[in-house]
Amino acid sequence: MSYERFVVVGDSCAEGLDDPYPDGSRYRGWADLVAARLAADNPGLRYANLAIRGRRLDQIITEQFPAATAFQPDLVALFGGGNDVLTGGFDPDVVAGKVTEAVARLTEVAPTVLVFTLSDLSQRMRLTRGLRPRIAALNAAVHRAADEHGALVVDLADDPSVRDLRYFGPDRLHLSEHGHRRLAGHLLRRLAVPFDDQWLEPLPGDPARPGMLGHAQWVWREVRPVAISRLRNRLVGRSPGDGFQPKRPELSPLAATELSP
Repeated sequence: MSYERFVVVGDSCAEGLDDPYPDGSRYRGWADLVAARLAADNPGLRYANLAIRGRRLDQIITEQFPAATAFQPDLVALFGGGNDVLTGGFDPDVVAGKVTEAVARLTEVAPTVLVFTLSDLSQRMRLTRGLRPRIAALNAAVHRAADEHGALVVDLADDPSVRDLRYFGPDRLHLSEHGHRRLAGHLLRRLAVPFDDQWLEPLPGDPARPGMLGHAQWVWREVRPVAISRLRNRLVGRSPGDGFQPKRPELSPLAATELSP
């Protein structure tokens, strides 16, 4: 199937964090990779990426869905829910309601809608074991909403790469270049679109497994600053993505620099 208008909504993973273009000017990520592959089949493809880092599902719906709807897409990908899982006061019923609302609204405007499950963060971040029930609740809600409204699920929950830190950036939360390519491969396979098989092949060598010193350094270098920043934002009523704009706010063809994987 050839797509004409591809729109992405969501949070930092959809924005492409920790996968910069070679010139370092902006992030690429799985969404740009998928758009480039779709444009190879249809050079007339137009693509918009409305995702903003730090956004919860309610913010994604309120801030990004109006523009996404106006673009009249024939393909939409929603990657969200991770920030809901990380937010204090998580309520599984409330989050499930937002998932259902999001999927229902998107399937009303686009014939093909893709949603994602999340992997278990504790497989690479021991401090997050308490989040397992939240992730399980989010994933169950994604499956229910997709079944009810006819969306496609890109199921990342059991992907073995979750244990290999080479697929993740320094914070062990966002995907690395390898991780974004792997996710793009999963998505394209779900659409039955041919892609570079290497994107889903295991990386050579043994997975990266840091020792206790590595974990301690990670906590000091990555976890501590984020915790301080989140506390400050909460005290002043700010969200992590406030002040950021979507990297592709308009529905437009890809530039030549975006077409190379």
